[in-house]
Amino acid sequence: MNTAKMRLVVYYIIMVGMTVAANLLLKSGAEKSGNSLIELFNIRILFGFVFFGLAACFYILVLTRLPLNVAQSFAAIQFVAVIMAAHFFLGEPIDITRALGIFLIFCGIVLVGKSSF
Repeated sequence: MNTAKMRLVVYYIIMVGMTVAANLLLKSGAEKSGNSLIELFNIRILFGFVFFGLAACFYILVLTRLPLNVAQSFAAIQFVAVIMAAHFFLGEPIDITRALGIFLIFCGIVLVGKSSF
């Protein structure tokens, strides 16, 4: 793998990692908050927004190197990653239907990858 492709993979890994962290922070922050809009802004939610912003910066770097349709297709891996993180860190269940959906998303990403590189 050449340096440009390796850099792109690193950008994706960072972007997905930050998106996963952002989602987990927002979920845990939402559970700690009250029902009013003011109470929604706790430190976890604020850090969740920061992580989403940083993830967006890395996605912009990806967009400088790939067409949008390819970049967005690869970005779908974050859906799989968030569901898996919710399962492992928050104890959220993954039933057979959800597992099949995750598998199909992953297969779609693999197909886009094969047609793109």
